[in-house]
Amino acid sequence: MSIKAGDRLPEATLIQIGADGPEQIKISDKTKGRKVAIFAVPGAFTPTCHSAHLPSFIRTKDAFADKGVDEIICISVNDPFVMKAWGEATGANAAGISMLADSQSEFTTAIGMNFDAPPAGLMARSARYAMLVEDGEVTVLNAEENPGQCETSAGEGLLAAL
Repeated sequence: MSIKAGDRLPEATLIQIGADGPEQIKISDKTKGRKVAIFAVPGAFTPTCHSAHLPSFIRTKDAFADKGVDEIICISVNDPFVMKAWGEATGANAAGISMLADSQSEFTTAIGMNFDAPPAGLMARSARYAMLVEDGEVTVLNAEENPGQCETSAGEGLLAAL
């Protein structure tokens, strides 16, 4: 069963590359007492993720800040080195978007947003979604019906729902 508005996020550990290498990041530490926009993509550098989804949050970062959002987090079932490289290649790191790897699909599976697309070579990946989380509780969830689409889960789509 997929997570929905009103649910609390489950505890999960994600990974990011910090100054000294890989760092373990607890999702609860990122969301406790904060308003956070979280969006997930099927894969770093994949067409829709690279050309539409991530850029939409870079474009709208200031508008989210104006609405009191403390942080924007991008999650993908990739390794943290790929997420760091993708953030550098797109300007997401420079824009202040947190690029977190769900390497073992722990978080993605726990919230019921995992899927497989063998013809595309994507296994145990995340469905495309965006959510607003306030103090660990999902207040808005915009999930795409098709992982190749990026409409309600785009930065502009989530902003419109706030």
